[in-house]
Amino acid sequence: MPAAQKSLNPVTDTTTHVHVIYIRAEAAAIWDAITTPEWTARYGYRMPWQFDLRAGGKVRVSPNEQARAHGLPETIIDGEVIEAKPPNKLVQTFRFLFTDEQKREGFTRLTWEIVPTGSGFCRLTVTHDVTHAPLMAGAVSSNYDNQGGGGWNWILSDLKTLLETGKNLAG
Repeated sequence: MPAAQKSLNPVTDTTTHVHVIYIRAEAAAIWDAITTPEWTARYGYRMPWQFDLRAGGKVRVSPNEQARAHGLPETIIDGEVIEAKPPNKLVQTFRFLFTDEQKREGFTRLTWEIVPTGSGFCRLTVTHDVTHAPLMAGAVSSNYDNQGGGGWNWILSDLKTLLETGKNLAG
């Protein structure tokens, strides 16, 4: 390949990932499922998220017992709340702390928007700006596997299933 040409990877070179899902639940129930550790520990990777829901407030994700047993640090994701308008909008920064390389990649921007449709369900849109963060881009767009992959598609599918049925996708 000539030096002037660059190979594009559609996952890691995409700067914004947008995920839209419809959930048969009230906006407040979805908000609680996204922002309270009691709920976040029940779906996706089952890690408790803690939010100080004010501009400038801290965001912290802790590993569960299984993840701690694999040597993960006490905080695996950190960030800051930029905007919180319960139960419809949350904007935050988001950074992985698993490795030094991920820490150096820095913070990305994550926006959660919950819009009631008037038809008994809500539209949840998650927009993740991963500009200049190829490690993050790859991780949050990975496919589900039993070794911990799945990204936002997995997390949001599991959230929807839990809210609608009371059960998780995988056990």
